[in-house]
Amino acid sequence: MSDSQPAVPAAPVGEDVALAIRGLVKIYGNLVAVADLSLDIPTGSFYGIVGPNGAGKTTTVRMCATLLAPTSGEVWVDGIDAVRHPERARSRLGLVLGGELGFYPRATARDNLLFFADIQGLDARRRHNAVMDALERVGLVEVASRKASEFSRGMRQRLHLARALLGLPSLLLLDEPTTGLDPDVALQVRDLVRELAQRGTGVLLTSHSMPEVEELADIISVIGAGRIVVRGGVGDVSAFAGVSATTTFTLPARHGGAVEALRSGLGSPATVEQRASSARWAVTVYWAEEATSTTDADERVRQVLGEVGAGAPSDLVTRPASLEEAYLALSDRLAR
Repeated sequence: MSDSQPAVPAAPVGEDVALAIRGLVKIYGNLVAVADLSLDIPTGSFYGIVGPNGAGKTTTVRMCATLLAPTSGEVWVDGIDAVRHPERARSRLGLVLGGELGFYPRATARDNLLFFADIQGLDARRRHNAVMDALERVGLVEVASRKASEFSRGMRQRLHLARALLGLPSLLLLDEPTTGLDPDVALQVRDLVRELAQRGTGVLLTSHSMPEVEELADIISVIGAGRIVVRGGVGDVSAFAGVSATTTFTLPARHGGAVEALRSGLGSPATVEQRASSARWAVTVYWAEEATSTTDADERVRQVLGEVGAGAPSDLVTRPASLEEAYLALSDRLAR
């Protein structure tokens, strides 16, 4: 290193951390989009962020990707200070944004990736092999010579993922990567990113699909008004939301009054909600953390329904709360 170049400060974390964020802040005028956000993503781990629109998820991803400068705070990508050395950090990360833009429509898939490989500074001698390997990993090698304009939305999203894989990144940033995809294509994308994490890539995923995040993420952060509200596994989110389990079932429309009986008969450990579903009522009972076991919960619901003549629903199920159910119980606390 020459004397004219500033020394690169040591990362505040160990070498086994793909992404480290410290006190990240982004302010637009009077709006605090991201407020004092900190997190670590170890190599080979899958980190999920969920939250309502405007909570700061995409802003956080863009700052991590060096597309947006933070107002204050630190971002370290594979040990590189991404705020001070964005170009070096970009060489260690891959980015997939939801949407269809970003490719030259008249160029082939192969030529698009060769162009981006050149921009990323991949050695010319290995550029072609890197492109074909990325296309093979996302299942597009057989259409490498087709123009990007001829691709379906799902194929374009897989091409985005192939672009992110150029150079074998240490960190993969995924912002709504399966939005608008057919279920089979979304499954392929999930399988691929899961495989990447298993091979040692750190993955940060933001998504509105709670089942997707619950399936993939080792650690989940719920973000609201630019701040992390709770972090951990699904059980941690559920405990913070005060929901230990849910009982779900449907009732014929004529038994809609049974819901009020459930609300009064089950008492404070339970919150009962209903919504119309065809000619029936879909009912969900949210059990508080101090509620009894799932077996007792089933029996209590069946007892109240029996007392009002609604009978015992054949589809009644009690189970631990899902991420989506816990998130919905938190939603009022996430608004700005």
